[in-house]
Amino acid sequence: MVEVSVLGGVGYAGAIAAQLLYRHPFFKLAHVTARAEAGQRLDDVHPRTRVPLELEIFDVSKHAVDAAVVAYPHGAAAPVVAELRAAGTRVVDLSADFRLRDRAIYDDWYGEHKAPELFGQGVYGLPELTRAQVAGADLVANPGCYPTAALLGLAPLAKAGVIGDVVIDAKSGVSGAGRAPTHATHFISANENVSPYKINGHRHTPEIEQELGVLGATLPITFMPHLLPLDQGELVTAYVTPSAELSEDELVNLYDDSYAREPFVELRTGPVGVIDVRDTNFCRISWVQDPRTGRIIVFSAIDNLWKGAASQAVQNLNLMFDRPETEGLL
Repeated sequence: MVEVSVLGGVGYAGAIAAQLLYRHPFFKLAHVTARAEAGQRLDDVHPRTRVPLELEIFDVSKHAVDAAVVAYPHGAAAPVVAELRAAGTRVVDLSADFRLRDRAIYDDWYGEHKAPELFGQGVYGLPELTRAQVAGADLVANPGCYPTAALLGLAPLAKAGVIGDVVIDAKSGVSGAGRAPTHATHFISANENVSPYKINGHRHTPEIEQELGVLGATLPITFMPHLLPLDQGELVTAYVTPSAELSEDELVNLYDDSYAREPFVELRTGPVGVIDVRDTNFCRISWVQDPRTGRIIVFSAIDNLWKGAASQAVQNLNLMFDRPETEGLL
């Protein structure tokens, strides 16, 4: 069995990654790390995980096993990833530290990179779009939750070269802001409320633009996130002004050609909702054409902690180690 460490196991995504790996038929969860909670068991901090491992302080000499899922915040992840890679450990990183390819853009949005020698070496880990690159990779940059939903929803149109303009309206549960309490995620602020946040520019914007460009749609996007009074779940609604007229049959063919054989993408007609994909690695997509404006409206629902973070990390690990992609996820 391949031994895996989860670093940052008390955050929401790290805890779910540990939960999935603890039950995985191939990977062996060897270590889970934390700082303030070191010495406690993970199932004391997060009972739902049912993972009885003791939380440990990170030590590269101990935790550089075959593979690691790094669930640290942006900026904090890069130097730890560098230590692990120097020790030969293959890494899936949940932060944004290795997602972007342009150093200047990274510096503008996140500040100085803490492992410049590794910048640009991460493979963008959205398996439905980058499966061949992920397979056998040593460093995979797990996508953000908003980019995962947005890119899966828009990829067929981007690859066909028919996105003239797009406005992405995104809504997520409060777990997307992390475990540390903030004013925005405080119960009194979030309950019975829906509100936009980071209205002057969200850090996922350049990531979405970068990957749409890879697919053939190089354009500036309008992206606006909103906070929902939910624990977890995410819905992206993308309003696309097409650069060419498409019939309904052509749209169906575009999405079928892209996803008919994808195990974790579900194409549906009519509305999709976050409860449909809760606690799963699935992305559920539908679309509608507005005959009055000519726009194509695409809906994409995921669980922000699962397909948007932890379970997608396990999907990437499966590919990296030549395992069935669905192993431990269905």
